[in-house]
Amino acid sequence: MNQEELHQTLQTLRERIDEIDRQMLQLLEQRMAEVQHIGDLKKANNAIIYRPEREKQILDRLERLSQGVLKRSAIDAIFLEIFAISRNVELPEKVAYLGPTGSFSHQAAESRFGAMSEYIPLSTIKAVFESVDTERVRFGVVPIENNQEGTVVETVNLLNECEVHIVAEIPMPIHFALASKEEALQSIQKIYSKGIAFRQCRQFLGEYFPHAEQVNVNSTSMAAQLAAQQPATAALCSSIAAKIYDLPVLFENIEDNAHNATRFLIISKEFVNNKSEQDKTTILTNLPDQAGSLAVFLQEFDRFGINLNKIESHPIKNEAKFKYWFYIDFAGHFTDENVQRIFNKYEGQIRCLGSYVKLC
Repeated sequence: MNQEELHQTLQTLRERIDEIDRQMLQLLEQRMAEVQHIGDLKKANNAIIYRPEREKQILDRLERLSQGVLKRSAIDAIFLEIFAISRNVELPEKVAYLGPTGSFSHQAAESRFGAMSEYIPLSTIKAVFESVDTERVRFGVVPIENNQEGTVVETVNLLNECEVHIVAEIPMPIHFALASKEEALQSIQKIYSKGIAFRQCRQFLGEYFPHAEQVNVNSTSMAAQLAAQQPATAALCSSIAAKIYDLPVLFENIEDNAHNATRFLIISKEFVNNKSEQDKTTILTNLPDQAGSLAVFLQEFDRFGINLNKIESHPIKNEAKFKYWFYIDFAGHFTDENVQRIFNKYEGQIRCLGSYVKLC
C-alpha cells in the first residue's frame, strides 16, 4: 500500500469513526432525556437516585451482550461514568471523602460518582461520618480495610457510633508511584509519604533508595505537593496525586505486593438497597456476656445456610470491664426469610447497617 492509498484508507476509517461518534452522542443525549424524566418522577416521590444494585444489573447484562472487544473492566469504566453523569442530571449530589484531593479515597469516590459530582475532601474519617450523619452531604466515602494492613478500626468504630447506613462497597487495587522533578535518582535525598505507603513499598525503597531520608506526612497527596515544591525530593504517592501536582512519575506499581487492595464503603444517612442477585449484609451485635452466647448466635447462621464473610470483636468503650460488640458481614439480603428469622429471634441485639451488592 503506497502513501496515497494509506491516506485514503485512514480517511475512510476516520469518517466512519466520526459517524459512529455522532450516533453515540445522539444516543447519549436520548438517554439523558429519559434520565431527566426518571429524575422528575423520583424527586416528586422523594425516591432514591443512586441505585447500586440496578447499576450492577446493567453492567452484568452489557457484559453478556458484548462481542468480546470490550472486556468487563472497559465496560465498567465507560458505563460507570455514564451512570455518574446520569445521576447528576437527575439530581446533583454532594460527596464527602477522606482527603485531601488526590487521595485513594478521592480516586474511589470518582470511580463511582464520576468527574462531574461535587466532592468535599475532609481531613479525617470522623469528619466524613459527621457530614453524612448531619446530612450536610448525601454520601461519604471511607476506607474500611486493606488486605495487607487489616481493618481500619476508626471506620468500624464510627459505624457503631453514628446513625449511618452502608450504600455500597468499592474494592480498589492500590498502586504506588515514585514521583519527582529530579531526573537523576542519585539526586533524590528525601522521600515524602505516609507510614503505610513506606511499609507497603519497603522492598523497592531498600533497593533503589537505601540512603534517602523517609519523611512521614499526613497523606500521599501532601507528599506529592511537597515534592513538587522542593528540590532533591520525591514522593511515594498515587498516580492521581502526581498528576494533580504536575509531578513526573519515575516508577509505577512499586508496591511490594501486586495484590495490594483496599475496600472502601459508601455511606449515607438513610438508604436501603433493593435485592440484587448477589448481596452482602453488615450487622453489629451486642450479645449477653455469658458462656456460649456467641457460639449459639453463630450457629444460627449455619442452621439457616448463611455464609459468614467476616466477624470481628471490638471493645465496648463505656464499660469498665472487658466486654465486646461484634462487627459481622454475611452473604444475603436483610429481607431474606432466613435472615429475618435470625433478626426476629435476636430483636434488640442486632443493628443492620445495610445490604448492598457484593463485589469482594
